[in-house]
Amino acid sequence: MAEYADIVIPLLLSLRVAGLATFFSFVTGVGLAWLMSRRHGSLCSVIDALCTLPMVLPPTVLGYYLILLAGRRGVLGSWLAEFGISVIFTWQGAVIAATAVVFPLMYKSARVALESVDHSLEDAARTLGASEWAVFIRVSLPLAWRGLFAGAMLAFARGMGEFGATLMIAGNIPGKTQTLALAIYAAFQAGNDSRATVLVLITSGLCMAVLLCAEWLLGEKYP
Repeated sequence: MAEYADIVIPLLLSLRVAGLATFFSFVTGVGLAWLMSRRHGSLCSVIDALCTLPMVLPPTVLGYYLILLAGRRGVLGSWLAEFGISVIFTWQGAVIAATAVVFPLMYKSARVALESVDHSLEDAARTLGASEWAVFIRVSLPLAWRGLFAGAMLAFARGMGEFGATLMIAGNIPGKTQTLALAIYAAFQAGNDSRATVLVLITSGLCMAVLLCAEWLLGEKYP
């Protein structure tokens, strides 16, 4: 029974963390990508680089930045502490770490998808009196949905395997913050190769299923 719990609990936590991280990165990534796709200049280049930076930073560096931001003495952490809220060594902290890691994937996919939309169709909607918000909701999003969906699936799969930044900000607490990636690490460190192998296969299978499902829904390779 304990062996079963050691597998199911990290699995459920990983699904929750990856799902919430995908949701938050989708909302912020699509919104920011829409704004950036319509603006140019040196400032926009700097913002674009900052949005992409978590993709190339070492996970430990990203985790350290998150601690500086959300730690008990961090910029936001000290403010949250006044309300008795702490994200360090909690599953919410794992969500924050995963969101920071998957955000660049969602942002880049969304920007490419939105920039590929036929702008003449958006201009036609504007000439008919549609507001920018209406153009975004009724024209841009429906035309870019394939790229947005693909980005969300990639973000979810990446969130399932997040390790470094999560370890820095949420720790590796069994039953509380231990995701699949952290459970694999713990099992390997403890010399429990059989459990590590099972967790590796589960993680690989889930990520593969997400990618295959995305291709099937997009109608690219699978009827």
